Amino acid sequence: MLPVPPDATVLAVDGTATPGGTVSQGPPAGDPGLGALLPEWLPIWVVELTASVVVFALAYVVARLAVRLFGRRLARRFDRPSLTRTALSGIRALVFLGAFLVVLRINGLDLGNIALSVTVFSAVVGVILAPIVGSVISGVFLLADQPFEIGDMIQLDEDGKRGFVEDITLRYTKIFTLDNTFLVIPNGTIRDRDVYNFSAEDPRTRLSLPVLITYESDVGTAQRRIEEAARKVEGVIEGGPSIRIGAARYPAAPNCLIESFADNGIALTLRFWVRVPYRIPAVRSQVQENVDRVFAEDDDLEFAYPHSHLVFDETSGALSVDGVGQAGNPQRGGTRPQVRGQGRPWRDGPTDSAGSPQAGEDVSDDDR
Repeated sequence: MLPVPPDATVLAVDGTATPGGTVSQGPPAGDPGLGALLPEWLPIWVVELTASVVVFALAYVVARLAVRLFGRRLARRFDRPSLTRTALSGIRALVFLGAFLVVLRINGLDLGNIALSVTVFSAVVGVILAPIVGSVISGVFLLADQPFEIGDMIQLDEDGKRGFVEDITLRYTKIFTLDNTFLVIPNGTIRDRDVYNFSAEDPRTRLSLPVLITYESDVGTAQRRIEEAARKVEGVIEGGPSIRIGAARYPAAPNCLIESFADNGIALTLRFWVRVPYRIPAVRSQVQENVDRVFAEDDDLEFAYPHSHLVFDETSGALSVDGVGQAGNPQRGGTRPQVRGQGRPWRDGPTDSAGSPQAGEDVSDDDR
């Protein structure tokens, strides 16, 4: 040991100041340190790694026990499955966060150093994490606004995709489509879309089918036969109490109404209710098949379609298209047709250089 003046202050190895004494080269008395308790052949990093693994293993066990302990209580507390799943995920995250802090402490890192490192790191990767943070915030709003729930059937307006909501997390929403595929949409994107929910209050859905009949058809018979055709389809509500939507009530049975008097016929609209939303395409197709069969069997009913009727009278002039040139000579070029008599009567016979009848010749009605 080295002598030290009496009035000097010595900084010991363990960071404590000792006035007037000697400089100690070892750990303070009573604290032999972790290395003194281990064999010399065992590296300290092996011990730290083993302790970290044990901590994470314990965290996994504790997280499972916590989910099993609080799972049913949270399910009874919240009516929505999405909130229950989010709460259980939060419990797991808190347990593993505590384990992560313990592991950092085992490896000699304290919160001060971590805070400084996170400040510098966040400035670098802030742009990269921005979309993820946006999706998390949107997920919080989705859980709060409750536009749809797990198990609901929804449709995306842009591409018409339909499916059942499989899971709602803070980052994304998973949809199980009717084509037996999974569609994963970030919450930041789905909040900007128009979403139709077919299962929010009542799974029954009303559909409309336009039908155009001719003016010669019997409108009353057409309405009655169209309604009967819809009732025969499985999945269509045949009748019963009126279905309430908001403050309005609508008849449950199929109902055919006159929409308008169009140019080519009378426009009818068939309105009918479907029991389950996932069979909408099949039910609509069957209803259209039945309506087509009814019109084919009834001679008094006919579908209208756009058509044109051309009328020629004495003001229309005469038109002749053939392959004969002037004065009965074949036209140069073979069979190229020639249009004669545009806007005026024309007949075969002697003509002048202009191709019109010579002076003094009469043009009869038969020649026109």
